Amino acid sequence: MKIGIHDLDIATTHYVLNLDSMAKALDIDPNKYHIGLGQDEFSVPAPDEDVVTMGAEAVARLLERHDKSKIRMVLFATETGIDQSKAAGVFVHGLLGLPQSVRTVEFKQACYSGTAAIQTAVNHVARYTDDQVLVIASDIARYAADSGGEPTQGAGAVAMLITANPALVEIEPDSGVFTADVNDFWRPNDSSTPFVEGKLSLDAYLDATIGAWDDLVSRRGVKIDDIHRFLHHQPFTKMARKAHTKLAEHVGVELGPELIEESMAYNRRLGNSYTASLYFGLVAQLHGNDDLAGKRLGLFSYGSGSVSEFFTAVVQPGYHDHIYPAHVADSLDRRVEVSFDEYRELHAAYNGASENYETEEVTQAPFRFAGVTDRVRQYETR
Repeated sequence: MKIGIHDLDIATTHYVLNLDSMAKALDIDPNKYHIGLGQDEFSVPAPDEDVVTMGAEAVARLLERHDKSKIRMVLFATETGIDQSKAAGVFVHGLLGLPQSVRTVEFKQACYSGTAAIQTAVNHVARYTDDQVLVIASDIARYAADSGGEPTQGAGAVAMLITANPALVEIEPDSGVFTADVNDFWRPNDSSTPFVEGKLSLDAYLDATIGAWDDLVSRRGVKIDDIHRFLHHQPFTKMARKAHTKLAEHVGVELGPELIEESMAYNRRLGNSYTASLYFGLVAQLHGNDDLAGKRLGLFSYGSGSVSEFFTAVVQPGYHDHIYPAHVADSLDRRVEVSFDEYRELHAAYNGASENYETEEVTQAPFRFAGVTDRVRQYETR
C-alpha cells in the first residue's frame, strides 16, 4: 500500500522586503544576497501574524478540497513555538473547527521536525489505513538586526494531508538518518532570536548530508542515479547548492544543477521558513515540472543541533490535477513591499510578552493574532 502526501497548500505573511532595499541601506553589493546567498526577498510578518495564523490559512485552503471529519491527527512542526506547553496545532484546531476526536501534538527539532511529523503520520496511516493526518510546518525565521543571518530571514507555512493512496507523492519506506550533538544554531528560552555559528553550521549541514545519505544507502541500497530530482533543506538556496555539490563529490558522479534548481523558485522569494523550507521546495518542484509522474525525488531534511534525514518520494500519476500554483502566486504577489526602514521598525516592535496587549489590525488574511488577554493568546477569524 502506498502512503504519502495526498494534498498540500501554503501561506505566508502580509509584508515582504526586497533584498535590494537592504543592500542599498547597508551599502552592500546586492549580489552578495542574490548570488552569494541565492535569495531575492523575504517575507516579513505583520504584528497580527504568527505561526498559527499562517498555519491556519494553509490548512483552510487545503480543507476546501477535503472532508475534515476524516482527520484523526494534527501534527504541528515549528521552531517558532508560541507556548512552552500548549501545541500551536490546538489553536489551529479551534480556528478551523476540526473534530474533537483528533490527536494534536507539536514537534520540535530545529528545521527538521516537519519531516519527523510526516514520518510519524506515515506510520500512523500504515496502521490505521482509513485515517488521514494533517501535518503543518509553520515558522518565522527572525534574526538579530545587523547579524549575518538578517538577510536570510523569512516566513511561511505548508499544510500537508497524509493518506493512503496519495495523489501527489508516495513516501517510500526506509530512510537514512543522522544525529550529531553540534552547537551550530540554538535559541535559548530567554532569547527572541537565535545564536548561530555560521561556519560550523555549514560544516554540520554538509556532514549531515553525507551521513544521512550513507545510512540510506546502507539500508536500501539506493543508487544516486535512481533519483531524478534532489530537494535539500534551504535556509538560503545557496546552501542547497553546496550540499548538492558535496553529495556529488562523495558519490563520485556529476550531478548537474538542473537536478535541484526547480525546487528553489519559491524559497528565493520567501526566505527561510525553517520547518516548512524543504516542503516549499517540494511545492516548487511539483509546480515547476510537468513531467515528474513516476519519478523519484530525493529529499534531505536538516535541523541544526543536529538531526537530519534523507528519504525518497515517488511522484504519482495525475499529480498535475492536484497542484495549485495560483495559490502560491496569490500568497506571494499580494504581499505588501516595505522599505528597509519600515522593515526595521517592524523588527524592533516584536512583542513576545505574555502581558495584556492588543495588536494593530494589519493582515488581510483569514486569521489574525489579536493580542494577549489574561496571558492567553487571542485569535480572530474573519
